[in-house]
Amino acid sequence: MAMHNVKNLCESTKFKLKDAISQLESFLNYHSLSDLITDSDPAVEEFTAAYLSDMRHLLVFTEVAYEKIGVSLRRQTFNVDFAEKALYDVYHNCVNSFFYPKNECYSEDGRYAYTGQDAIRFRKKPVRAIRDLTISLSHIFEELRDDLAYYETDYITQRRMQGENV
Repeated sequence: MAMHNVKNLCESTKFKLKDAISQLESFLNYHSLSDLITDSDPAVEEFTAAYLSDMRHLLVFTEVAYEKIGVSLRRQTFNVDFAEKALYDVYHNCVNSFFYPKNECYSEDGRYAYTGQDAIRFRKKPVRAIRDLTISLSHIFEELRDDLAYYETDYITQRRMQGENV
């Protein structure tokens, strides 16, 4: 990829990551497990605790990626290799963590992806705050997934063909 394209991609990725971080921090700072549980069903409590755990992990991955992208953009001389590695990490750590959460509290149903409907399906019916956050984040991470699709497989293939370890 040309340096200019990689730099522009880093800038747009950084902006999207900042938006995701802002939403995650706000949610996690102002919602506790007890606030989010509306009934006494132990399965709902387990679901909500697992969801919060996944969101904390996603926040950490996103903050680390945001910082790496920021470092790549702040360098006096833009280093394409460093930037591409950072973009690769965004795809594999942030995008994948969102769409494949460890606790599987929600999943993406591809049948809805192109219908204009929300493609996120929850394992349990969440409270409105969880639903709203997840749907909002899904839009950010869908854009990142589309923007960074090259870094899913093509980037590794290119590096291997160049004889580099990734």
